[in-house]
Amino acid sequence: MTKRDVVFPPGRQALYEKNRYSPAVRSNGFLFVSGQVGSREDGSPEPELDAQVRLAFANLNGVLAAAGCSFDDVVDVSLFIVEPQARFERIWDVAREFWGQAPYPTVTAVGVTWLYGFDFEIKVVARIPD
Repeated sequence: MTKRDVVFPPGRQALYEKNRYSPAVRSNGFLFVSGQVGSREDGSPEPELDAQVRLAFANLNGVLAAAGCSFDDVVDVSLFIVEPQARFERIWDVAREFWGQAPYPTVTAVGVTWLYGFDFEIKVVARIPD
């Protein structure tokens, strides 16, 4: 089996090793990024929703940057939201701060009942620039 080409953002490797997953894996010109949440350095959730979403995007952008990518390289987005009927519009307003210009990536939003104490998670696939 070929070893995975794993990308680690600076300063968070211990958190990923503790939880036994890779933040991102490069494969065939694409970067597959694990779901990112609004976790503080110690892994705990940012309590306020808008701040949690902003921190999730900051964590995502850190993973993308470690692979030489940015959100402009993202081609597919999956959003996971606890209580989406009550939170989607607020989350979407914050997400626009990070979304960039058209053409936009594809997006799927999924309502979930549990995210390990978080209210929002974002998972992406990005094209790695040449």
